[in-house]
Amino acid sequence: MLQVSNLTYRIAGRLLIDNASVTIPSGAKTGLVGRNGVGKSTLFKLLCGELAVESGSVHMPQKARVGQVAQEAPGTQDTLLEVVLAADTERTALLAEAETAEDAHRIAEIHMRLVDIESHSAEARASAILSGLGFSPEQQQESCANFSGGWRMRVALAALLFSKPDLMLLDEPTNYLDLEGTMWLENFIARYPYQVVLISHDRDLLNNAVDSIVHMDAGKLTFYRGGYDSFDRQRRETILLQKKAAEKQEKQRKHIQSFVDRFRAKATKAKQAQSRIKMLEKMQPISVLDEASGLELHIPQPEAKLSPPIIKLESASVGYDDKAILRGLNLNIDHDDRIALLGANGNGKSTFAKLIAGRLGLMSGDMTCANKLSTAFFAQHQLDDLMPESNPIEHVRPLMPDAPESKLRARVDRFGLPTDRMLTPAKDLSGGEKARLLLGLATFHGPNLVILDEPTNHLDIDSREALVHAINDYEGAVILISHDRHLVEACADRLWLVADGGVRPFDGDMAEYRRLILKGELNSKPEGEAETEAQTERSNAQARRKEAAERRAKLAPLKKNIEAAEKEIAKFQKYIKKLDALLADPRIYTEAPDKAKEHAIRRAAYVKVLEETEENWLEMSAELEELSGG
Repeated sequence: MLQVSNLTYRIAGRLLIDNASVTIPSGAKTGLVGRNGVGKSTLFKLLCGELAVESGSVHMPQKARVGQVAQEAPGTQDTLLEVVLAADTERTALLAEAETAEDAHRIAEIHMRLVDIESHSAEARASAILSGLGFSPEQQQESCANFSGGWRMRVALAALLFSKPDLMLLDEPTNYLDLEGTMWLENFIARYPYQVVLISHDRDLLNNAVDSIVHMDAGKLTFYRGGYDSFDRQRRETILLQKKAAEKQEKQRKHIQSFVDRFRAKATKAKQAQSRIKMLEKMQPISVLDEASGLELHIPQPEAKLSPPIIKLESASVGYDDKAILRGLNLNIDHDDRIALLGANGNGKSTFAKLIAGRLGLMSGDMTCANKLSTAFFAQHQLDDLMPESNPIEHVRPLMPDAPESKLRARVDRFGLPTDRMLTPAKDLSGGEKARLLLGLATFHGPNLVILDEPTNHLDIDSREALVHAINDYEGAVILISHDRHLVEACADRLWLVADGGVRPFDGDMAEYRRLILKGELNSKPEGEAETEAQTERSNAQARRKEAAERRAKLAPLKKNIEAAEKEIAKFQKYIKKLDALLADPRIYTEAPDKAKEHAIRRAAYVKVLEETEENWLEMSAELEELSGG
């Protein structure tokens, strides 16, 4: 059992954790969630003892081994397999002692203990973990120093998983993983025999790998049973109940205050008035939990609709330094496609994205692009391209050189950046704020095609959900590379698999793709039954993609009609307001009665048209909400 009691902690005088308490049952898999900056990583450091608590306490079982990913990725000359095996310090020490021990009894104890901890299968277990995180058998025998920082962090994660601590603390473990590695990790955590506390903004990971959620908000910790969707539903229900209770209390407060105001001065009612004043003083306001951030992201619509296909590849090959990474590409991209690229890191997803974005040329074959095609490309490494000393408004100003400050601020607001961050230098923005700024700059001029390469890194759940809505509201084409399965499932109509030096359509859905990734671990059904189920899922996936495309085709004209209705409503409201002003002047009835009658007739006509337009607007809005799945 992990117990936090009355914990308080400040950073630079700011109260981060405020007398917080929570109890997490033994063996639980728990997701720690909350907006960026609330103190989740700080809480981890307090749990590990890296930071000293200001007051309160953290209690866990005695001798419990607590493990977390090393902050620095290993860069030694040891092989990946050796680095992971060394993480089991007991095994390493026993093997070293076995080499020098001379006492027969001690030698027997050592070998009995090695059997107990399954030392004979250690290499196989370590290799399986490395393989699940994307390392081939050949790579596992290479020196750690040969790999980049991101790949080394995977090795550090593999070492932690292999060490099997009693309490495993994972802080955004999917940041360095691809979709395939994320799926494997999700399965590993769900089956892990000991306790796990996980910080993540990956909705699917929090739904499938954990059985409880601890929500960190306003310095407090609240425990919920179930995955993220269950937590989200419970929290919304709590907020709704609190709102209703607060509204009821406010009505009661107003009623009592009204009595006090009316009868305080009357001698016969003074005693009752004083009694109610005391009642008001004792009435504690009901606090209402903070709702979702209301964050919105916008991708500007394409200025012109292009005829399909907007890109056509024929026998195309692409690569680097005369070495083809992808070859034999025969693909079409249409003006409203939603394509997610699947495949392990290193298979060529980013290479394909760069080809489509025009950042890599063909080695052979043909690529035909629609006339006036404009493309936006977003990748995490581009965060380094931001000007560190310039604030978001200064980044936008060159794109709107003649615009007043108010319009610049309005445009930055559409990037999802709040007013109080618009004048903050880029170097001082959070990772999520930098990502939103970069996405806004990349899509500034309304491209026909948006390419998003891992757009969710550094984004919290609210920002990821806002990105889902932004992509689904956008009417152009989208190519998406992401390890966030929720984003892929919510936005993509077509799945393309990048593997074996090529790119080809994948006919199944994400559930089938996950089963393929975990093949041999989860699939226990007879071969014929599994194949029948796979065929059914492929059929269902194709039907869902067709339905999504049809729904999006209906949405576009519906949105335009709603916008037109809103303009009509505003226009008639303006007319009615003008007529009301004219009719409010009493002189018109004596000096120009005919004019007054004409205005009254016109006003009645405008009111009727306004009511019809508002009714039509409501019907279309309801239809839009239904089609959007909201």
